Amino acid sequence: MLNKFREAKQLEIESLRKDFVEGRIPAVYSGNRPSFVDAIKAKGPGAIIAEFKPASPSKGILRENINPMDFAEDYANNGAAAISVLTEHKYFSGTPDFLFMMSNPGIPLLRKDFIFDPLQVAMTASSPASAVLLIARMCDDVDHLKQLIDIARMPGLAPVVEVFDQADLDMAREAGADIIQVNNRNLDTLEISLDQGRHFIKQKQDDELWICASGVSERAQVEEMASLGFDAILIGTSLMEAENPGEKLAELTGAK
Repeated sequence: MLNKFREAKQLEIESLRKDFVEGRIPAVYSGNRPSFVDAIKAKGPGAIIAEFKPASPSKGILRENINPMDFAEDYANNGAAAISVLTEHKYFSGTPDFLFMMSNPGIPLLRKDFIFDPLQVAMTASSPASAVLLIARMCDDVDHLKQLIDIARMPGLAPVVEVFDQADLDMAREAGADIIQVNNRNLDTLEISLDQGRHFIKQKQDDELWICASGVSERAQVEEMASLGFDAILIGTSLMEAENPGEKLAELTGAK
């Protein structure tokens, strides 16, 4: 699955490299970049990272004719600590433009995409994003992941490293990651089980911030993951499919 996502990014990376060679290097964003970590800690444990994704590979189009700015306001007004913004186009119908369109409420944005080239991180730094997702197993080795983490931190981006198994977690830590996102999806079967999060959270260290991703759709599940030690829960599909995403988010945060 990750290989097809990698292939889908090749044209984008080739374009970024061409721009770089020709001297068109994007300037680092000069506006406000609110702290992703501080926002999570202020509302955690169990802070909600509300995701905006128009489509997914497993379910196709989740919502049509949607306005990302409306979602940003709804999420901010109903207790989200941060917003995860899908910017991948082919499979998720995203665009990096969403990062600018959703920055007005002033809560941190996590750029979620398939990022494995330093120039993709540089492009993220030219946007209002506060954090960037790095998937451990999309990197060739520890040095590759460490390079991306270090590049992200230079302009103030928080590198969120996603793991699927023990090898990923070991690699993330060796590369210096301190924000760990556990994905509850099995990449081989595409099945989702919260047992993944329940298992891995036992290894959380004091100086780390942990995020639980995939499979959470009810307040009771948020409370359980928070009680186990997850600082934040990333929730996407159940919000995108809800009749009223703002009300659903209020329910998940416990505000309703």
